[in-house]
Amino acid sequence: MRDFIPVNRPALVLAPMQCVTDLPFMRVIAKRGGPDWFVTEFFRVHENARPDRYILRSIVENQTGLPIFAQIIGSDAAEMCRVARELHQYPIAGIDLNLGCPSPTVCGKSAGGGLLRNPAAIDCMIGALRDAIPGRFTVKTRLGYENEQEFGQLLDVFRKHAIDGLTIHARTVTDRYQTPVRPAFVQHAVATLPCPVIANGNVVNAQAGWNLLAKTKAAGLMIGRGAIRNPWIFEQIRHYGSGNSPVPTTHDLHEYIGDLYEEMARETKQFDERLHVQRMKKTMLYIVQGLGEETEQAMRRVATAADFFAICQKALEEKRDLPDVPPESSKLFCGFHELLS
Repeated sequence: MRDFIPVNRPALVLAPMQCVTDLPFMRVIAKRGGPDWFVTEFFRVHENARPDRYILRSIVENQTGLPIFAQIIGSDAAEMCRVARELHQYPIAGIDLNLGCPSPTVCGKSAGGGLLRNPAAIDCMIGALRDAIPGRFTVKTRLGYENEQEFGQLLDVFRKHAIDGLTIHARTVTDRYQTPVRPAFVQHAVATLPCPVIANGNVVNAQAGWNLLAKTKAAGLMIGRGAIRNPWIFEQIRHYGSGNSPVPTTHDLHEYIGDLYEEMARETKQFDERLHVQRMKKTMLYIVQGLGEETEQAMRRVATAADFFAICQKALEEKRDLPDVPPESSKLFCGFHELLS
């Protein structure tokens, strides 16, 4: 991963988010500056599993010009190695191991963040994957399952193996997305690991990103929810303080929503308007943060395309600069204010 990090600035990465960061979303984000590389939604690995065909399209049909890592998740080291080797038949930049997903279903299967409860199993899995993967091998983790004090033992495991990079979502699994991040733990990892470390969590705008970099000394940032709400965030971080940072308007946001709607519709084999609107709503609930409670509640209730676009038109018709950060009352963006000062 070190060879992917720009010389004169931090690396910027789009976080993998299940059912969000698929091929259409990557295309839409890339049009607005985009990250330095992508990471796929996770490939679920179990006995006799084959790589998901839809997620594979993010790799084989990626025409953005940006590299893409394939992320895998599971609990069986041998099966993980088998799938990792199979994925290397495709044009990937590397393999990323998911140790951070907080989904109760995933954790209940001792995968993703659930695996953090068993450092010995992580040790065995990373060792096996490192031997099986001929190219770049990175890991995405949280600080621990229940307590950030678990992070020291996890760092010992990461340090033991020659991983090529570590992304740290600086919360525990049980924190989910509801607390401030803990930059000091990322800074400790930066100081003690030989590989590049990427900081993740609560990057809601360019200022938060640069403040997180200052607090952690990380080699880059991974951005998830903040990039759904504001796809220009990567360009804003690149140009922060230069006077050339883009300032998106409500009209830009309207165009982004329309672009996303069309790209996602184009990928649907059997288009059903109501199902498509329901799919859009999952993404829109992040996008409308800051556009007012009325807009958010209307978007939660919408069922038809006509109503969907009427809500967007009403909220975005008047041209004005978009709010730079989500509202303090947001339930989807929590604890970010500590990174704004």
